[in-house]
Amino acid sequence: MSEIKCISYNVNGIRAAVKKGFAAWLADEKPDIIGLQELKAQEDQIDRVDLEALGYNVYLHPAEKKGYSGVGILSKVEPKKVTFGSGNADIDREGRIILADYDNFSFMSVYIPSGSSKEERQEYKMEWLAWFEAYVKELLTSRKSLIIAGDYNICHRPIDIHDPIRNKNSSGFLPEEREWVDRFLEIGFTDTFRMFHPEGDRYSWWSYRANARNNNKGWRIDYQMVSEAMKDRIIDADILDQVKHSDHCPISLKLNI
Repeated sequence: MSEIKCISYNVNGIRAAVKKGFAAWLADEKPDIIGLQELKAQEDQIDRVDLEALGYNVYLHPAEKKGYSGVGILSKVEPKKVTFGSGNADIDREGRIILADYDNFSFMSVYIPSGSSKEERQEYKMEWLAWFEAYVKELLTSRKSLIIAGDYNICHRPIDIHDPIRNKNSSGFLPEEREWVDRFLEIGFTDTFRMFHPEGDRYSWWSYRANARNNNKGWRIDYQMVSEAMKDRIIDADILDQVKHSDHCPISLKLNI
């Protein structure tokens, strides 16, 4: 068996992240696979050359709307197959799912919608989550060994948010969203970070307001969930909270494959 490192990173604009040193960090970090979320760019706006020079195969699924959403996968090993989107045209317009199949596992980069902007988007988010749960159940019938990495836009437990009392009615920490994570884990997924880190005060996103990051007033909304068939291959998982190209930070996962 060989060890691989997977990273998930909501870059909040790939072009902005590159200007802040993303490519140099990637060269040092050397993940085998990195799932990206919130590209906020079309294919012709992203310079593949520097990424390919680092040895990555580059796969991008931008949103139809310019400057919005979008996901991608950078992979040192060329996948057997890459699926851009879910096959559901309404979902895929927003560029939220990309899936790479390898010899003995699959890796998905997902960007689950936020519901914080307005009530209609929260309703859409809950509909999206119900759809995604069914979509993943179907996916597991053909892909038993599956990593679902990305920005889930949900804090699962009080330990995952800096102020659970005052945020109890906030999108991203609503009871129905947290219950959805419970159900998702019951499908047979493992929250890899929590396997190794039972402590609090570890977050993956901070508001740009009120000096939140320096005060560590954050939310843990980024996950690498691993299906039951891969659970015994997990070596380590962590949050790389010193990396600063975005309002999110990368999260890492090491596996024996």
